[in-house]
Amino acid sequence: MAKVFFPRIFYGQLFLTFKCMRKAFKSRKIDHKYEKVMLVDDNEMDNFINQKILEANHFAQTIYTNTNGISALEFLKNLFKNESLLNGYPEIIFVDLNMPLMNGFQFIEKFLEFPEEVTKRCKIIILTSSLNPGDRENANKIDPTIKFLYKPLSPSILNEL
Repeated sequence: MAKVFFPRIFYGQLFLTFKCMRKAFKSRKIDHKYEKVMLVDDNEMDNFINQKILEANHFAQTIYTNTNGISALEFLKNLFKNESLLNGYPEIIFVDLNMPLMNGFQFIEKFLEFPEEVTKRCKIIILTSSLNPGDRENANKIDPTIKFLYKPLSPSILNEL
């Protein structure tokens, strides 16, 4: 079999083409629907799946994940203590209901005790696998503006938000 030799100039042009393509791809600005969101779920696999769905749909530029309500509240309190990080607050918080230590309803009640300037910035969405109709009623009692979604997230659900 005969060897095919390409002139050096071809390799140079090919290299420059790939270099320009890589630079263009890196500099491409992706528009996200939201700047920051938070996932609060004790199941790390659910957090991973939902985070990948959010990333794939360019839903948020930054995604915070917490595996329990207590750590999520501490994280949010630390953001509030540092006023320069007030803009770092998530615009949407996806909360699971069934978690150990602090369930989703307890998290929401504690979060709503935060100053109004914080709670106004964040929309709470319950993201659960629970089929209990009482959960939806409890959510409406706490705050009628809370949305109630079933796991997992999907592109069609994200488009509606």
